[in-house]
Amino acid sequence: MKIKDVKITLLTIPFVEQPALQAGYSRDRDILVLEIETESGIVGMGYQLYLREGFRTTKACLEEIMIPRILGRDATEVEGIWRDLWKSTLADGRGGAQMLALSVIDVALWDAVGKKANMPLHRLWGHYHNEVPVYGSGVWRGLGGDGMVEKAQRFMDEGFSAIKMQVGHTWTDAQDLDNVRRVRDVVGPDVDIMVDVNMAWTADKAIIMGRKLEEYGIYWLEEPVMPDDFAGYFRIADALDTRIVGGESHFTRFDLKPFFENPKIPILQPDVVRCGLTDLRKIAAIADTWGMMIAPHLYPELMIHLMASIPNGLIIEDMGMMADVWVRCPKPVNGMMIAPETPGHGLEFKPEIMIDCAVG
Repeated sequence: MKIKDVKITLLTIPFVEQPALQAGYSRDRDILVLEIETESGIVGMGYQLYLREGFRTTKACLEEIMIPRILGRDATEVEGIWRDLWKSTLADGRGGAQMLALSVIDVALWDAVGKKANMPLHRLWGHYHNEVPVYGSGVWRGLGGDGMVEKAQRFMDEGFSAIKMQVGHTWTDAQDLDNVRRVRDVVGPDVDIMVDVNMAWTADKAIIMGRKLEEYGIYWLEEPVMPDDFAGYFRIADALDTRIVGGESHFTRFDLKPFFENPKIPILQPDVVRCGLTDLRKIAAIADTWGMMIAPHLYPELMIHLMASIPNGLIIEDMGMMADVWVRCPKPVNGMMIAPETPGHGLEFKPEIMIDCAVG
């Protein structure tokens, strides 16, 4: 299992359905793929989806800083490698490209270990259950009111019992409230609506808007303020009955420490690209200690392994952004996803995509 070679491939692939994250958002998918080959021929794969610029920056960080530190090491040293790479970059940045680079290596290592053990990751880590709820995420602000209603209806038709929509950044407060009202009208009282602010508000505004949104029975209010405004998070949580959630923009369990020390945020949403699978599992364990649930950000085809192996996994987010690139992958059916039994994470890019869409 000694690491013999590491290969990076950059892919640019058109979206099957262009996301409308903002008005006028229009770009292809940028995907970084990292393959770690061991002397025995086992290849572990990690990957990251970029919705903004940056995958070449991460590639440079991998090549200059990270890969030289792992060549020749045993791929089963997952914890040791995570710690070494994290400590080696502390002086230059505890997040950003360094953490993205570390995380994609970590995913690839776990894939290699799972393949060596001939076990899917959720069983390697200690299986908890087979089936996990999924919510339809993609009622984007850039769709406008009519488009948001249409997308919400489509999610209902596909069998989802929970959906997520966006507010902030684009529309007026009155329009945001009306969009939520219209979506509630179309989905009815039995479908959960998550509302994502994407850090658009101050704490004061979040409290004012949150009180108005409570009329529509939203399930949670997500990332109402900037990641480092922990005091703002706690003020909002104290002021509202609605669940206040966040965590996708925080790097590692250390960045989330204030949420653990003052557990007013009942659901955390860590993103695997900002911590890797190694630290993600630690985040889940700490959260469980404090009675907090996990609803990870994106990567449903990978997060199913985490969620099938922990007792405090609430729900998986699915935007359908990568379902078309895999040879095979788990997909939600009537709002539920079944954990796969293929070794490692079980994901493999279609060969033609790796050839036809490669840009570096």
